[in-house]
Amino acid sequence: MTDDVPRSTQASLTDLLAALIGFIRRQFLVVLSVALLTIGLAAVYLYTTPPRYSAQTKLMIDTARIQVLRQPIIGDDLNWQMVDNQIEILKSENLALKIIENLHLAQDPEFIEPPRALIGIARSVISSPFKAKPKSESDLTRRALEAFEQHLTASRVAGQVIEIDFQSTDPDRAAQIANAVADGFIVDQMEAKYQAIRGATAWLQDRLNELQGQAAAAERAVVDYKTKNNIVDTDGHLINEQEVAQINTALTQARAATAEIKARLDRVTQGARDDNTDPYAAGISHEFHSDDAATSNPLQRQQRVTETLQNPVVTQLRQQYLDLAQREALFSRRYGENHLAVVNLRNRMQEIRRSLVDELHQIAAAYKSEYDIAKARESSLEKALAATVAGAQTTNKAQIELRLLESEAQTYRALYNNFQQRYMDSVQQQSLPTTEARVITRASPPLGPNSPKSLKILAAATAGGLVLGLGLAMLREISDGVFRTGKQVKDQLNTECLAIVPLIKEGAKAAPVSNKVAAVAPSKIIAPNAGLFRNVIDAPLSPFAESIRAVKVSVDVAGAAKSNKIIGITSSHPNEGKSTIAASLAQLTADAGAPVILVDCDLRKPSLSRRLVPDGTAGLIDVITNKASLDKVVWTDPSTRLSFLPAGVKSPLIHTSEIFASDAMKEFFARLRECYQYVIVDLSPVTPVVDVRSATHLVDTFLFVIQWGKTKIDVAEHALNTAGGVYDNLLGVVLNKVDLKALNRYEGHGNYYYSRHFAHYGYTE
Repeated sequence: MTDDVPRSTQASLTDLLAALIGFIRRQFLVVLSVALLTIGLAAVYLYTTPPRYSAQTKLMIDTARIQVLRQPIIGDDLNWQMVDNQIEILKSENLALKIIENLHLAQDPEFIEPPRALIGIARSVISSPFKAKPKSESDLTRRALEAFEQHLTASRVAGQVIEIDFQSTDPDRAAQIANAVADGFIVDQMEAKYQAIRGATAWLQDRLNELQGQAAAAERAVVDYKTKNNIVDTDGHLINEQEVAQINTALTQARAATAEIKARLDRVTQGARDDNTDPYAAGISHEFHSDDAATSNPLQRQQRVTETLQNPVVTQLRQQYLDLAQREALFSRRYGENHLAVVNLRNRMQEIRRSLVDELHQIAAAYKSEYDIAKARESSLEKALAATVAGAQTTNKAQIELRLLESEAQTYRALYNNFQQRYMDSVQQQSLPTTEARVITRASPPLGPNSPKSLKILAAATAGGLVLGLGLAMLREISDGVFRTGKQVKDQLNTECLAIVPLIKEGAKAAPVSNKVAAVAPSKIIAPNAGLFRNVIDAPLSPFAESIRAVKVSVDVAGAAKSNKIIGITSSHPNEGKSTIAASLAQLTADAGAPVILVDCDLRKPSLSRRLVPDGTAGLIDVITNKASLDKVVWTDPSTRLSFLPAGVKSPLIHTSEIFASDAMKEFFARLRECYQYVIVDLSPVTPVVDVRSATHLVDTFLFVIQWGKTKIDVAEHALNTAGGVYDNLLGVVLNKVDLKALNRYEGHGNYYYSRHFAHYGYTE
């Protein structure tokens, strides 16, 4: 790496590369298996699929053909939709049946019993019990038709060019049928056009005779109607129509003027009706007397402002009122409200109010006069319009009928002229039928098979298998959701992974009883066939023992300030190996010479007691209830001098959490702290029972055991979140039952845990 690249970028690229390599190593077999499966299926398909040959014929729909006639009798203007229609005719059942009959395809084995690929064979086997075998000629034809339609393809390749493609197991047969389809299509088009022109000519002859009589009758009816009703028009318009239009326009303007004057009258009248009308109510000012302004309608006040400001008298009175109001306010503050000058000013203001009301009444009277005049003019125009309309009704009715007759006459005459021209063209086209389609490339026998394409199919199968395999592999990765590496423990639980303990099997040899502890009573000796619990003693140089030593080192470093240590060991669920870790840590610590006692505090399921002292009946419960002394119920391992206190549970207990929270239990653990350097406590799991939460005040530090590849991340998070005392005093996590070979696929340094690396230090498998 160069110095130009930031270290953070280098680290992220390295982590990404390591994650990618780990993903490939973990899921390589899945991806490879899926890819090989798809390639195998593709190979079987290629082996069972017979080769097919494809022959192509090209047709051109020629719009630039020679126009012998001025206009064709039937519509044949070409567009893209018509080209698509021609393609559908090429693939139609009628054309296919003609070719099957001409080429005798109903007797061809390829069309009656076509060779099938693997998928076709499977489909035939499934459908054979429900599909009857062909018996009659029509059944053979229908089967040949199905095969024919499956092998025929018609598509537009460029502009007006249509390509006809037919596939067959015989190259000569493929070319023959492709050419036959093109020729049959051209013949079919010519026959269809000839029949259409012939039918159109006969129909046009009959229609011409009928239209000629109808056109003449319609024209005579127009002339007779004008004569009868004395209808004379100028430039297509009647005089009555012009008068009605002019009066209607004048009436509209008069109504608008009346409405405007009425609105002004209403606004002034409303202002004059107020009993306490003052300059504020008239819209003159709202700078003073806010209580009066609050009681008036804002919409009315705004309307009055618009009206009164246009009157010079009102404007002058408003200005006088404002001046007096300012002086009145000034004198009131200076001399008091009852001063004679203030009273005189108020009287003058009251006179101005009355003058303002009088002026509003005069304005209202003027608007009332204007309104009456406008209303009278509107009524006069309405009467004139009604009289003009009444006088024009007879003429309008006659004009409407006349227009209908003229329109009918023009329609019949136009139809007759058009049909006459079409009839002349049809007579000429009947003797010279043409078609737009012509063959521009005839099919020839292909040199090689067109399908199946082996390389493409194998390449597609390989690519599809890899994509499918990668998708399945990613799905497995996403749905894993368990702890696999120490980094996951640190990232998800925000705590250290103290050790990665490998998976070991049952069957470890029992260590012989040491002579140095022969004085121990035989009845208080831990069972020598403890199996996994003695692995650290039976195989002291194994990776398992080395992992337990790593846990002990972490315990010693964390508790260096304390001479005595109480270590609680728990897990999320049962069967994660917490008891094995507790017993192994206790055995290893005791074998080093330190006074150690192992206490089975899993009162609900004392599996450690059943394994180490299957014959023991007394234990922790008896000591807490003062039924027995500690030295009477403690068991000893002669080889390591490990002391073990069983649970002493004779029947299922219900209130085990109360036992851990009791003062007797607290005093008992204080005694253990004085007598032993290490007190290792095997606690119950966190999730099923609440005993661990009640025992947090008894323990100095906790070890949390997680089973590799089994314990769900969300389960462990939930367990630690519900047991806050455990998480607060958590020393770290022990990742247990680890498959070291599989770990190498998840963690780059997983191969460090392989047994062969420990051979240099005395351990061999």
